[in-house]
Amino acid sequence: MQPHKPLDTLNVFSIKGIQMRTFHITWFTFFVCFFGWFGLAPLMPVIRTDLGLTKPQVGNIIIAAVSATIFARLLVGKLCDTWGPRKTYTALLVIGALPVMLVGLAHDYTTFLLFRLAIGTIGASFVITQFHTSMMFAPNIKGTANAVAGGWGNLGGGITQLAMPLIMAAIVGFGYTKPEAWRLAMIVPGVLMLVMAVVYYRYTTDTPAGNYQSGMRRSAQAAEKVSFWTACADIRVWALALAYACCFGLEITFDGVAALYFFDNFKMAETEAGFWAMLFGGMNIFARALGGIVADKVGNKYGLRGKGILLAGLLVLEGAGVILFAQSGNLPMAIVTMITFALFLKMSNGSTYAIVPFVNPKAVGTISGVVGAGGNIGGMLMGFLFKSQSISYNQAFLYIGCLVAVAGLALFLVNFGKATVVEPAETTLQTA
Repeated sequence: MQPHKPLDTLNVFSIKGIQMRTFHITWFTFFVCFFGWFGLAPLMPVIRTDLGLTKPQVGNIIIAAVSATIFARLLVGKLCDTWGPRKTYTALLVIGALPVMLVGLAHDYTTFLLFRLAIGTIGASFVITQFHTSMMFAPNIKGTANAVAGGWGNLGGGITQLAMPLIMAAIVGFGYTKPEAWRLAMIVPGVLMLVMAVVYYRYTTDTPAGNYQSGMRRSAQAAEKVSFWTACADIRVWALALAYACCFGLEITFDGVAALYFFDNFKMAETEAGFWAMLFGGMNIFARALGGIVADKVGNKYGLRGKGILLAGLLVLEGAGVILFAQSGNLPMAIVTMITFALFLKMSNGSTYAIVPFVNPKAVGTISGVVGAGGNIGGMLMGFLFKSQSISYNQAFLYIGCLVAVAGLALFLVNFGKATVVEPAETTLQTA
């Protein structure tokens, strides 16, 4: 165990040392955040009836769920570089828990839309998780560690698809109506977020050596700090943002519409629709990690250029899978094709963030935020397809699949570079 240095191995069964303790706390916190962020998605069949929502209004709600996250991720990425991930995550959890617990006060479309927009800021939690994991692990294992933490956290997006309808059903069992039950159900993820805020603040540190002092990074790195615009001048940052728009953007869009898709297309109950939607998110238990592991192995042999080619290929396969899903005419085919494109999508997620920490190690937070925001921009733009009265959900998926495949082909043209990026020299960090 290396007490004050990034780890060069990842033993997921260990909780020893600040590195592994932070690793497990940060992925589980992200997991909980998904319950707050997408807890409403599997309840939408009930909410749609309760509030009398039209298809365009549901589409606007899907867009709202991911659009606020764009700005939140840019801000949070910068705060991670300056304020530190520990304080940033704690603040986000406390602030984000409020609209999650209070959304039940909404009794009309406009109020609900505003609450959904506020809840969307919780999606910035991903950037902190990836930044914090990058701080705790050495270059040879960063991609794997980031992918495992991100994947296990994203698993919350799948579990909530089944858990929230079950929580609502349990509340109905106590004698409440469905319109009352969905409102009460949302208090649960809000409380869990507040609990994790306390855990995160007390049991993690910003780096293996300690916390950022007085809201600033160590003085030796302060002189090396890269401005936002300098970091974003690199074409690779925008290529990664595009890639993430195509993989994570689709993931959060699918999380938002999956329950409604199965509920409407195959005429099933909320819990059954939630179960099939859960399978999509459940792939995160291994698929995102697999993408990071493969990317690290490819990177060790072929450098960043090799990682870029891997990412491009995964996106092409993802796009092809989505096209097949869009054309599935029955439930078994829909399930098989969904699992297929989910595998490549989540591997693409892991592969993307196996590259991010190496583009510019002096601006990991900023670049993580920009790429993460790219994912949400993708989700927001895809959301417009699902609000159209003239485009069916199947047609929307067909268009998205084609666009993802084209973007993957374009990424083959980007040279991420074969040179190994050397981490900045370590300096002593005083503990706050």
